[in-house]
Amino acid sequence: MAVQTYINFNGNCREAVEFYAEVFNTEKPRIMLFGDVPSKEGFPLAEETKNLVMHSELKIKESAVMFSDVPPDMPLVVGNNISLVIGSRDMDEIKLLFNKLKVDGTVVMDLQETFWSKCYGFLIDKFGIGWQLSYESEQTEMSK
Repeated sequence: MAVQTYINFNGNCREAVEFYAEVFNTEKPRIMLFGDVPSKEGFPLAEETKNLVMHSELKIKESAVMFSDVPPDMPLVVGNNISLVIGSRDMDEIKLLFNKLKVDGTVVMDLQETFWSKCYGFLIDKFGIGWQLSYESEQTEMSK
């Protein structure tokens, strides 16, 4: 069974999903809004919630990553409790993705050689999501 990732946003999910779709050159994302779902009696949907993203999903490097805005009545705490790891045998791809993701973000560790990878970097993107990008050689894959 695969591990899937779900990332919540505070009203800017559509922008984030479209950004990640461009960075990772995925299919155009399908976006379901809270307002697209039939409302049930006793659970009225606030007007400001209708245009928020209820669910979207991208396939990034063979993994499903899911996204959603949180409704206004659910507090969102953005922290360092999640980072996504992208490993690739293509050094140019690692550099390209890193440089796209770092735009308006914060580089924690610039791309560099480490004892586990010839090219590794860590950044927090403009949406507060941590990304670790690592070049994987055949040797590093065999040690897993």
